[in-house]
Amino acid sequence: MAHQIETHGDQAAAVFARKDAWHRLGTVVRDRAFTAEEAMTLGHLGNWNVRKVPLTATEITEDGVTTMAAPGFATVRTNPFTEEAEALGVVGSGYTPLQNEEHAAFLNTLSHESGAVFETAGSLRGGRQVFVTMRLPESLKVGGSDRVDLNIAALNSHDGSSAFRIVITPVRVVCANTQAAALRDHVSSFSIRHTANVKSAVQEARDALGLTLAYCEEFEAEAEKLIQTTMTDAEFDSLVRRCFPEPSSASVRTRNAHRERNAKLSHLWHDAETQAGIRGTAWAGYQAVVEYIDHFSPVRAGNRDQASARATRLLTSDDLTRVKRTAWDELVPA
Repeated sequence: MAHQIETHGDQAAAVFARKDAWHRLGTVVRDRAFTAEEAMTLGHLGNWNVRKVPLTATEITEDGVTTMAAPGFATVRTNPFTEEAEALGVVGSGYTPLQNEEHAAFLNTLSHESGAVFETAGSLRGGRQVFVTMRLPESLKVGGSDRVDLNIAALNSHDGSSAFRIVITPVRVVCANTQAAALRDHVSSFSIRHTANVKSAVQEARDALGLTLAYCEEFEAEAEKLIQTTMTDAEFDSLVRRCFPEPSSASVRTRNAHRERNAKLSHLWHDAETQAGIRGTAWAGYQAVVEYIDHFSPVRAGNRDQASARATRLLTSDDLTRVKRTAWDELVPA
């Protein structure tokens, strides 16, 4: 599975309104929005019936086979392609499954209230993680011309590895950079644990949307300040050192990787076409760091397609978000 999107033969558990750097496989619905109901049907995401099954342990000895109860539960779903039961993970007694239908229905309601439209939905890692993304109807214009779209991503796990999470993600359109600004007093994400009250908590998350939209307004204001601020080469080099410190390892491989990264960052800052119109500004410095992370940072792909492996990492990893926030905090101090 090169991209970690769940597949069965030539079918994929995913549906996309368009193709871009994140989305290399799935049912494309010809550049139009789709509904939660369509996501469940076209994307093979419906009728999973995720449930908890008590765990058992089996011991094989010379005297025979002994089966006994074990602490905890397995999360099990009905495979959308084979219709067979399939274990996804191990969870505790307090874990409550959140079905894909509930996940999407929450966003369906949100789309009616905010005007957002569905863009992608899919299953990763053999059904262990599910994502749905939506695009808000209004774009931001930084400096009057640099367009930033606003996206809502909802991420859920069925193996107990993470909470149900909602993220508001600005995306710079010219190079599809996902921004990660840590703004004071504005909520850009929230998580909901899989407990008995998970459904009511999802409703609370819906009510909190107004706070996240306030985040978008503040992001636009801070970005406008950055594009109006000149950044020198020395200041950009300092930003790079803060985001990517000199490695402590003295190995040749590590030193070479550090040099290659700095060279790519220097190219993005000085010469990349994606910097046209913003070059030499603090906004451009931030974008150079984010573009490197989103499109050029090394990813362990093995035999997989690098671009798709990187896209999956962007959806599921918090590590790269922390680097982006470091860059933002350096340029927009508290």
